[in-house]
Amino acid sequence: MSQRPKPTRQGTSELELPPTTLSKKQFQQVRNLTKDDGHFNLVRNFNLADVITLCNGVCGVLSIFSNLRYLITHDQYYLWAAMWCIPLGFTFDVFDGRVARWRQTSSILGQELDSLADAISFGVAPAVLAFVVGMQSFLDTVVLICFVCCGIARLARYNATVAILPHDSRGKVDYFEGTPIPTSIVLVGVIAYLVHYGQIGHQLPGGLIEVVPGYSFHAMVVMYGISGALMVSKSLKIPKL
Repeated sequence: MSQRPKPTRQGTSELELPPTTLSKKQFQQVRNLTKDDGHFNLVRNFNLADVITLCNGVCGVLSIFSNLRYLITHDQYYLWAAMWCIPLGFTFDVFDGRVARWRQTSSILGQELDSLADAISFGVAPAVLAFVVGMQSFLDTVVLICFVCCGIARLARYNATVAILPHDSRGKVDYFEGTPIPTSIVLVGVIAYLVHYGQIGHQLPGGLIEVVPGYSFHAMVVMYGISGALMVSKSLKIPKL
């Protein structure tokens, strides 16, 4: 019995024609990432803006580890280090886009790196910080998880719609739909204020609010819930500076 020939799959290194979903520039960027099988092909394709973006991610991870170190040692030095890492990451987040536009090296890879780094530095890290300073009940955890998920969803929506949003002459979008995830730095500022005045742990303002017996949440965790809701808002449009 004769067998039907199996269709051959075109290797990524053999791509010649750009898919209709990619511009020629984007397709060339993809080809640069897939044209050879060298172990460090990815690293060779990093540009300066990508390295700055990775520094943002490094700050987020350092913040998380510093929080964990605080839980072990109870030394507030690590708690302050955890909080300072987040605005430092924000500084890198601001400059990576400026450098990419200055050097005209904006890329698909850079966009994805930026979103992943932001999810760590301005989503996971602030949520871990809230847990460490005392928002540790089951309902607190639910709210913090929702906050992180809202941030991830907001970043995904931006990546999916950025191509069709209005842009100015410099290539920047005119506005954000919902609050950008780096606005969580405001939450970090509030917690820094509480740490400075010793209002953490059992001293958190507002205390515990019991919903039903055995289930309660800290009043301060509400600001994380509000922040998450604002990030996924469709009607709220924030002008980009």
